[in-house]
Amino acid sequence: MIQSVCITVVRPKPQGSPLWSWRYDTGENRSTEKRQEKTGQEESGMAKILISPGRYVQGAGEMKKLGTYAAVYGKKALVLITESGYKRSSAVIEEGFQNAECSMTVDYFRGECSKKEISRICALMEEKGCDLMIGIGGGKTLDTAKAAAYYRKVPVIICPTIASTDAPCSALSVIYSEEGVFEEYLFLPANPNMVLMDTEIIAKSPVRLTVAGMGDALATYFEARACRDSGAATCAGGKVTGAAMALAELCFDTLMEEGVKAKLALEAGACTEAVERIIEANTLLSGIGFESGGLAGAHAIHNGFTVLEECHSMYHGEKVAFGTITQLVLENVPTDELEDIIDFCIELGLPVTLKELGITDPTPEKIMAVAEAACAPTDTIHNMPFEVTPESVAAAILAADRYGRYFLGE
Repeated sequence: MIQSVCITVVRPKPQGSPLWSWRYDTGENRSTEKRQEKTGQEESGMAKILISPGRYVQGAGEMKKLGTYAAVYGKKALVLITESGYKRSSAVIEEGFQNAECSMTVDYFRGECSKKEISRICALMEEKGCDLMIGIGGGKTLDTAKAAAYYRKVPVIICPTIASTDAPCSALSVIYSEEGVFEEYLFLPANPNMVLMDTEIIAKSPVRLTVAGMGDALATYFEARACRDSGAATCAGGKVTGAAMALAELCFDTLMEEGVKAKLALEAGACTEAVERIIEANTLLSGIGFESGGLAGAHAIHNGFTVLEECHSMYHGEKVAFGTITQLVLENVPTDELEDIIDFCIELGLPVTLKELGITDPTPEKIMAVAEAACAPTDTIHNMPFEVTPESVAAAILAADRYGRYFLGE
């Protein structure tokens, strides 16, 4: 997940749930309101900050050691996973807890990282006496696990079974409505205690998911570059560090070098070195790169597309990929750079047109609704190094769509 990114959100307390009367962001230095009160001189003196998970482990078969890893952090873990995910992975998860000094109880994720679901998980953890949260699965499951761990004040281990987003490493949960519409960012005071990537499991996931992860990671360098140029604060609460920029650039270079090779290998059912490098780029490099490098236009435009029901079948990274192209149009980058990114997306099968996003009837009203949502006062598009308006975003979306159709030969 800045003037607009690192927000402090206070929500009324719903009946039966004490959680949402709390501040989402407990760090004084991460509050937008606090930053907006600063003078220009103070803003220029903002510290450079980089944050990351406490531990990152990647390798084939690592899930079999989950119980051993968990015992470092707690005695009883709540494992949050989808019902279908548990059917696929129950044997290896249960093997991982055999003879471990940590027990587990399993609960099924209900589909949306919403306030209602987070509250439900918190109540269950209290009822079961769990002192550790383990999230296993995809982005929304993991975001829910991180949020619940925060409110319960317990450690959290994140175990992605796919490499479809850069969410696992971040101190961030993206909150959606029960209907799947983006609502807000929940900034957490710390990153996950541990991120565990079992590449044997991830390599067996649908290829489209890893490709979507490359779409998400594609934005990392370009958004970090925009934040660096504008001097915006990142999700880490400070300015972009050189290390974050270097990781963001390494992420981009890895995608360009290994992306197509990894996709072809995965289609062949092979977990090659290219696949390993792309899993790391999608998760660790992009995770640290976006969080400590900053978000800008691409993710804000993704958020805008969530208001259209036609886009709900598209994965996060697929919408971010089109958002990246749109950001580059807003920036009016050189033709060669824009062409390279569009060609890369086409080669991977990432969407480069509105039709490929599921929008078969892109009326002016729909495009403006997306643009207005992307330009919400609390969204990250205002981290761009120039003024952005709904009108300029709408124009960039339409131009990006036309460029995509041109390069597809339509």
